[in-house]
Amino acid sequence: MEFILQAWPWYIGGPIIAMVMLLLIFLGKSFGFSSNFRTICSAMGAGKSCDFFDFNWKDQRWNLWFLVGAIIGGFVAAHFLSDQQIPAISEQTITQLNDLGFDSAGKAYSPTEIFETISVKNFIILLVGGLLIGFGTRYAGGCTSGHAISGLSDLQISSLIAVIGFFVGGLIMTHLIFPLIF
Repeated sequence: MEFILQAWPWYIGGPIIAMVMLLLIFLGKSFGFSSNFRTICSAMGAGKSCDFFDFNWKDQRWNLWFLVGAIIGGFVAAHFLSDQQIPAISEQTITQLNDLGFDSAGKAYSPTEIFETISVKNFIILLVGGLLIGFGTRYAGGCTSGHAISGLSDLQISSLIAVIGFFVGGLIMTHLIFPLIF
């Protein structure tokens, strides 16, 4: 049990991801979570009114099970295997977050000021953030996991461009937009 509870080093997690990606390439499948939105919409009948959702969603059932497993696995890991661990972040980051009003930085797994405090501002931030993420994944033709793991494994130039865009967008958000919001 101790092996499961401890953080795994990159040389264990990396090869596991590589083996999964090689298996998916061998099976002719591509990995990505955002494609599940399209699959769910198709399964619920959206293909009758929109051509984008008109495809054989049953071919993607494996990816839906992967999504369900990730959700269940995340819940089990957070509530039963985490031992209430708090991610280690630098003192400088904690100070900067405290200056922005995040007193839970370094004391909680996620910022309680956003996820545990219900306010109009938090609701708007989460709603707008979710819409932007949804739009971005469709505009980029996939999400970070799809492009960075699957697309780069397939040596797709479009995925390399998307991953560079994700990093640039993350830097802009972290250093320019985030301080303006908070």
